[in-house]
Amino acid sequence: MRPRDETGGATTGGDAPGGTPGDALDALAKVCGDVRPGEPEEGVLGVEPAVVAAPGTVGEAAEVMRVAAEHGLAVVPRGGETRLDWGTPPHRCDLIVDTRRLDRLVEHAAGDLVATAQAGMPLERLSEELAGKEQRLALDLPIPGSTVGGTIAAGAAGPLRTLYGTPRNLVIGLTIVRADGQLAKSGGKVVKNVAGYDLGRLFCGSYGTLGLIVEATFRLHPIPTARAFVTRPVDGPEEAHEAVQALLHSPVVPSAVEYLSPGTVAVLLEGVPDGVRARAAQTVELLGDAARVSEDAPDGWGRYPDGTVLLDVAAPPPALRDLLTALREDGHGPAVTWSGDGHGYVGLPSDGAPAVLAGVRAALARHKGGAVVRYAPRDVRDAVDVWGPVPALSLMRRVKDQFDPDHRLSPGRFTGGI
Repeated sequence: MRPRDETGGATTGGDAPGGTPGDALDALAKVCGDVRPGEPEEGVLGVEPAVVAAPGTVGEAAEVMRVAAEHGLAVVPRGGETRLDWGTPPHRCDLIVDTRRLDRLVEHAAGDLVATAQAGMPLERLSEELAGKEQRLALDLPIPGSTVGGTIAAGAAGPLRTLYGTPRNLVIGLTIVRADGQLAKSGGKVVKNVAGYDLGRLFCGSYGTLGLIVEATFRLHPIPTARAFVTRPVDGPEEAHEAVQALLHSPVVPSAVEYLSPGTVAVLLEGVPDGVRARAAQTVELLGDAARVSEDAPDGWGRYPDGTVLLDVAAPPPALRDLLTALREDGHGPAVTWSGDGHGYVGLPSDGAPAVLAGVRAALARHKGGAVVRYAPRDVRDAVDVWGPVPALSLMRRVKDQFDPDHRLSPGRFTGGI
């Protein structure tokens, strides 16, 4: 089981540089209809917010951020709280901006395969709305309740990333509120308009450190009319590596390829019924007699592996063999999911987690990959470098200085104390 946010004995955001929390509360209440003092149980990894504001419109969100700038408040965005315990604790948390009232589907241009949704909209509800036009956002996420904005801020994605990528690949436009309260837009609502697309990519995985995401425009895909899972048991790192590589270099065009511990390689095939049947037969022939076809996903598909510590691992796909070997050498029964694009997760118990993390990083470094601790109990976080080496850290700091010169947005939540 994953740990709960550590709010016991939580520290508070403290007095804001621009005045007392009471002054900020009064000022925020004048521009936002839902403002209240923070509660201890709302602490972000142990740091209690002084104030919580839940804007109901994009305009209200901009006004909240403007007042926060005037009062020098440290701001932490909050969506569905599904990944609020990812990353590191903020240095301060004077104000939580809760986006869950920003929950509308702004536009669905079905003919263009494009949709714009507000940041607080749950992805499950967005999927339901898009399904009416037989379209989907090709993100399958392991945690129910994830919101549009939180998913982008965490850069989170599930097995479909093998074919469709992550939010960085699917976001074609963003509306954000800057640290000073000014609205800014990037990209467009049609796929052909890519102006500002780099800004959208920049905010994916930014952990709320560059601005408040209030709306996002996505490229969509049609919902396939048929799907099938092909699974095969594998015995050991070498067999897992060979099966995954065979799939990735085959013509079956899988939507997802996953290794699932303790020893299963699974592939998702999507398309029209005749095509899926033919490709499933081809996949069985490729994987051998032990392969099986099913309409149902295998156990563990699309979920994070169990553990009180979650490692996010990334490297070129051939690194799977060395990753599994390293985990076995450490004497740890690997709880692993690994996608065909070379991205995966390792679930660990707290005991011995620092040593296992070191072994995993050493194995992935041979492939120019790495591992990040997404969540862990406080004693583990204190004992390790959560983020690991970050070659582009100096560039990331310059970007932070440009977007948030006073370093008030989720301060300390990201790598290098950004």
